[in-house]
Amino acid sequence: MNGKKPGHSHTGHRERHRERYIIGGSDSFKDHELLELLLYYCYPRCNTNPIAHRMIDEFGSLHRLFQTDVPTLMERLDCSENVAVMLNLMPAIANRFSRSRQDKKPVMDNSRTAGQFAVNQFADQSAERFYVASLDTGNRVNKVTLISKGTLDEAAFYPREVVKAAIQNQAVSVILMHNHPGGTLSPSRNDMDVTREIIDGLAFINITVTDHIIVAGDRYHSFCDHGKHVKGY
Repeated sequence: MNGKKPGHSHTGHRERHRERYIIGGSDSFKDHELLELLLYYCYPRCNTNPIAHRMIDEFGSLHRLFQTDVPTLMERLDCSENVAVMLNLMPAIANRFSRSRQDKKPVMDNSRTAGQFAVNQFADQSAERFYVASLDTGNRVNKVTLISKGTLDEAAFYPREVVKAAIQNQAVSVILMHNHPGGTLSPSRNDMDVTREIIDGLAFINITVTDHIIVAGDRYHSFCDHGKHVKGY
């Protein structure tokens, strides 16, 4: 799939493809057609349509394709590092774009807003991470701090790091956020225990835990919505 051979010229098709996108945008494109268009910039002289089909077939969806790390992409797709990096960059760029649209501090005053914020936060993450969002008196986000990378069972995770971040960022309350790359939204026993430990640790300095959001892909689970431990909005 490395596309190094020049192959047949597809100049006319590519021009029509680009013109269709420029005039009508992406709504009329299927997933493989958008990927085909993107691949023009890594495969300048070959037909990228079958390459796009094979990539999506290999991973099952654009989401799983773009969430895969560079070495795995290179191995499973037999592609160059340039191609793998470009694919892996897609969710990272989308995440930065989403954040840059927020002119003011985002307000976390309900679980739906917080859940979507968390989904965006994890858009480019393939490993499990744990973040804490420090909120001010108006439930506005002062800062989002990475606390742990890896699984909660395996990574070096300490509730005191949450307390430290909350103090440094002048939090009145916090929202905890972590992802389950495996796809399940259900909180584990460890998730519940860690949440209780953080709540107890922050209580000594009068900082409350508004919610704990678990993200899996484009879905989220709110502890608040399910009546688990947290204070709520």
